[in-house]
Parts: sequence; structure tokens; C-alpha cells
Amino acid sequence: MRKILPLTLTGLLALSACQFTSDGDDAGTGVHALNDMKALPLHAYLPDPASTGGQDVGTAQWILARQCMIRLGFTGFRAFDVKSVESTYPVRQGSLVNEDGLGDDSPYGVDDPAVAAEHGYHNGGVDTGAEPREWPADQYTALTGSFESGESHRTHGRPIPEGGCLGAATRKIYGSEPRPMNVGGLKLSGYYSLATELWIQARKEAGKDPAWKKADRAWSRCMKDKGFHYPDPDKASVDYHWFTTHQASGKEKKTAVADARCKLGTDYIQTAHRIEVRTQNAAIARHKKALEDGRAADQQAIGNARRIIAEQS
Repeated sequence: MRKILPLTLTGLLALSACQFTSDGDDAGTGVHALNDMKALPLHAYLPDPASTGGQDVGTAQWILARQCMIRLGFTGFRAFDVKSVESTYPVRQGSLVNEDGLGDDSPYGVDDPAVAAEHGYHNGGVDTGAEPREWPADQYTALTGSFESGESHRTHGRPIPEGGCLGAATRKIYGSEPRPMNVGGLKLSGYYSLATELWIQARKEAGKDPAWKKADRAWSRCMKDKGFHYPDPDKASVDYHWFTTHQASGKEKKTAVADARCKLGTDYIQTAHRIEVRTQNAAIARHKKALEDGRAADQQAIGNARRIIAEQS
């Protein structure tokens, strides 16, 4: 997923994969549709940054952030055009930006042998959207409230608000941030932490299902027949060898192609999707009111954002 504001998951029985040919294009298209975050029930409780409402929230955040930056003494922001920056999280100038990183935004990883042959596991099929804008260190810390060791929490003699000017803007649009949640040692914070928490828990539960484990074994046998030894697709996609280069190596591409073909040949994605839909629906049923309250709050935030925009027009 492209990182957006507000700070708001994202890889997973029986024809032989060797039988995969271009005749399977229709089946592959159907599998690709299932291998999408939007095809899972909890996605309805996460914001869509590409929607009109999501874009309005991003615009309003930058309007408020601009006002905050001016108050902090960054007078150049008086001429700052909020339309010049999209709702991507700022990057500190000079920091390393992963322009061709591993992974994609699908729940079960590579599923297209042609894409895998070109990209391996490096961002195959990802809509990266706009590039994050880089900011000088003093502006970056004021915008985000993120500090390196020794950096002051004040600028131009004024205290930087918690979370920086963008954090303050988000609170004005959304209200007080909900309490952080801890899932398996991972601290989740933000306005969509419940949906994210439930997504992670549902995936863990789905992975324990006997049918999912059977799918892993079938996929692993298929990979072994092709000369690749991994217990499940997740292990293949995060092989440490893939992290050593910015571009996919020949070995990575061959592994990813085999991975995609074995998923198609063993009905892996259909099986995983079916199980995960069931576990997510169960999670939604248990937390329906809280999730609906969160969705209502999101709509309220969009309304707040539109009022902020209207006041500036």
C-alpha cells in the first residue's frame, strides 16, 4: 500500500504447475482479482486514499500543516501551494528512499508468471503513485515530529507539536487518536488500528487452518519439483538474497516465476482467500459496532476536511 496521511496491511491445491499455459489466462485473471486487498471484507473498514474523500482529507491536512508551519516561523510556507504535494508522507532530505523495494500490495504475493519474470519480487504490479517529497531536516522535523538523536524539539524558539504539524492537522480533522494496540509485540497506532489489528489476527488464524497448511504443502511440493525449496510462499518472497540488490536477480526472477505458477497450479490463492474471508467475516461479526463507529468517524473526518477546504477557497 502507498503510505498516506493520516498515518494509517499487506503474502500467501490439484493441477501440476507444469500444466500452466496461456490457455489459463482467464483463470489467472480470476485469481488476480482474489489476490487483492479490496477482495477481503476488512478492506471496507480501511480508508481509500484514492477516493474523493481520501484526497480531500489529504488536502485539508496540508492546509492545516501550512498554517502550523507559518506559526512555527517558516514564513516561506505563506507561498506554499498545497496542490503541489500529494498525500504522501514526507521524506527527510538525504535519506535513503526505496524506489524498487521488495513486496507488493497483494495479500498472497506474486500470481502472474509474466510479471514475475520481469520484476521478481521487486514491486511487481504495485501502483506506486506519486513519489514522496523530500524536505530539509528542519522542515521535516517540524512537519512530522520525527527527530534524530540530538535534534531539538523546538524550532525558531517555538515547540514542535506532537507528531509535528501534520500530526496536529490529523488530530484536528479526526479528533483524539485512539489508544495504541499491541498485536504480537507490534504496536499499532492510528485511526484505523482496530481494523489493522483484526486483519493481522485473522491472517494468523487463517494460517493455522488445516486447509491452508495443506495448500502450503502442495505449493511447496510443486516448488521442490522445480528445484526450489521453501515451506510456503511467504518464505520465498522474503528470502534474504532478494534484499541484497535494488533490481531482481536472475535467480530471484526464476524463483518468483515458479512461485506464481505453483500458486496457479495448486489453486493456492483460491484456498487462502476462501479461508481468510471466513476468518475476517468472523472478526467483523465480533467487532461490528466498533468497526461501524470507526467508519462513521471516517465520514465525519471527511466532512471536517471539506469544511477546512471550503474555508480556504
